[in-house]
Amino acid sequence: MNRRKFLAAVGSLAALDASAALAAGGEVKTKTTSNRPPRKVVVGTVMQAFWGQHPGLSKRLEQLAGIVDQMAAQARTKHGRGLDLAVLPETAITGEAGGDALARSVPFPGQVQEVFARKAREHGCYIVVPTYLLDSKEKKLCSNAAILVGRQGEVTGIYRKKHLVVSLERGTMEGGATPGDAVPVFDCDFGKLGIQICYDMEFDDGWTELARRGAELIAWPTQSPQTAQPAFRAKGHRCYIVSSTWRHNASIFEPTGKIAEQITPPRSILVHELDLSYALLPWSSKLRNGAALRKAYGDKVGFRYYEDEDCGIFWSNDPKITVGEMVRSIGVLEFEDEMARVRQFYRQARLPGY
Repeated sequence: MNRRKFLAAVGSLAALDASAALAAGGEVKTKTTSNRPPRKVVVGTVMQAFWGQHPGLSKRLEQLAGIVDQMAAQARTKHGRGLDLAVLPETAITGEAGGDALARSVPFPGQVQEVFARKAREHGCYIVVPTYLLDSKEKKLCSNAAILVGRQGEVTGIYRKKHLVVSLERGTMEGGATPGDAVPVFDCDFGKLGIQICYDMEFDDGWTELARRGAELIAWPTQSPQTAQPAFRAKGHRCYIVSSTWRHNASIFEPTGKIAEQITPPRSILVHELDLSYALLPWSSKLRNGAALRKAYGDKVGFRYYEDEDCGIFWSNDPKITVGEMVRSIGVLEFEDEMARVRQFYRQARLPGY
């Protein structure tokens, strides 16, 4: 079985545990992916500003295609294999609305689709393509959108930004763009992908819906370089978040709430490998900050342990054994299992609220 068929097979298991209730009564829903085979995903993102005069569609598309090429080259150099997902920044194709989003907007079919379909096929990766999207010229409708292009160049889906930036002075939303009304989750061959765009970060509803539908990895094309909110979202909703920004930093946030990797100027391209099959482990004397698993499994286990947070994220590097099996073999509880038992203890002790 080749790598992509393998990823497709294990990725389809996502629905099985997307929102598993805790054993101790199910009052708090969480999810664990530790019992699935490793699912390595190489993600590319970028920090690139698009202020100033627009160079024209052809030159902008050439610039963005070059950025995807750089990501793919770094993936091969850094990880010895191809890129799985490329995430470009908010409205990368069109730039800012400039007071008239409709005038800036472009249709996806045609030149834009041809460029990114070709790049997706060339590098065998998914691409998140953000733009002011012309939905209907006759009806004067456009949206701040991100189109997900699949590995074969097909359109996998579109997310339209729900929470457009409001000008209270002018009483408008992003130069007259129309807000989206859906929060889709896309079934990729590596797992479930969600998208939020910039100002969506400030509102709970999109993130809650993505978590409810089992999103494991969320692309966040944005002009804002903030890190505190994405870290909070990643930890609270047990997901990875990939920011692709205009300034200051581009970052990969992991389900611990920590930044797994980040670039700041003068670097502009970030490529990082993550694993969607992981275990979150709290401190325990048996774990010894990860040393116990390293002693038992050597390089078959990978992890980042944070002494300042008393927790770590662990994954398997061996398709023959899951990280869940590794964890159980040394008698350690995952975070959700430990919390379930603690809550059960509280109930038995008849603590208020339990």
